[in-house]
Amino acid sequence: MTHPLLDPVIVAAVERAASAHRGRPWTTQGFTDLDSRAAHPSGILHGSPFSVFAKLTSSAAGREQFAAELLGLDLITRLAEVRTPAPVATAVVSTGAGWLLLSEAVPERVGAARTRDDFSAIGHTLAALHLVTAGEFGLADFDGYFGPFFQDNRPVPSNRWADFYAERRVRPMLRLAVDSGNLSSDLAELAERRIDRLPDLCGPEPQPSLLHGDAQQNNFVCTTGGAVVIDAAPYFGHPEIDLALIDYFEPTSPAVFDAYREIRPIDDGFDDRRELWRAFSYLAVIAEDGQNPFGRQFVARLADALGGSAR
Repeated sequence: MTHPLLDPVIVAAVERAASAHRGRPWTTQGFTDLDSRAAHPSGILHGSPFSVFAKLTSSAAGREQFAAELLGLDLITRLAEVRTPAPVATAVVSTGAGWLLLSEAVPERVGAARTRDDFSAIGHTLAALHLVTAGEFGLADFDGYFGPFFQDNRPVPSNRWADFYAERRVRPMLRLAVDSGNLSSDLAELAERRIDRLPDLCGPEPQPSLLHGDAQQNNFVCTTGGAVVIDAAPYFGHPEIDLALIDYFEPTSPAVFDAYREIRPIDDGFDDRRELWRAFSYLAVIAEDGQNPFGRQFVARLADALGGSAR
């Protein structure tokens, strides 16, 4: 089956954008499929003097999703001065087959090719984000998306972290998981009881820090020049959220946390709260993919995090 990004309409749109970005004609000379590492059809269209990373969505909210991602990357670049991919032309491009998000491809090391220095660079980059602080939790400037789901960044009146986490992160994802039919009523009730206890479970009140928002380790591209941030959904929140998501899908090197501690401390209670901070992301996976084997494993993980049963 031909990859969606190789549709002639899509290729033509990428070539037009890359040509405008370069200021002279640009044509693709090959393709690398990256679907295994992304929630959208994704890949690299190779060319010279740069290649183009592209991802495609046919969602009705596709333009809003990609525009929010672009705004988020621009925000963290300006505030934290971390590296993000260079947008290609306007970056968000309409085609007859959906919306594209385009950036200059970044040469990277992946999987087993990643070195200890690569993981250290991820830790340093994450700490650099968290050094940027604000006076309130959330982000008044714009909302975002966590995967395919709308992310409400509005601050809460109390400006307490437990309230923000409950009302803007856990409860919206819980409603989506329940509505999907993939979450039992017993687990939903257990989650509600845990939400009610959040003021007692969240630990010391943190300073609102700039978060990546979806900081699983593959959303940091490892290059010879350090880590490059991708797929961000930023807002100001508890830095432990990002730390909990780094090894959310798969174990990571201790070098991430060692390097982070060179710049910022990690509270001794973090390990006890790690699963609490993952609850909203477990619910997101359950809502999106809970009928499939991959998603069903997160029902069990959520049950463990809540201290209940997946049945």
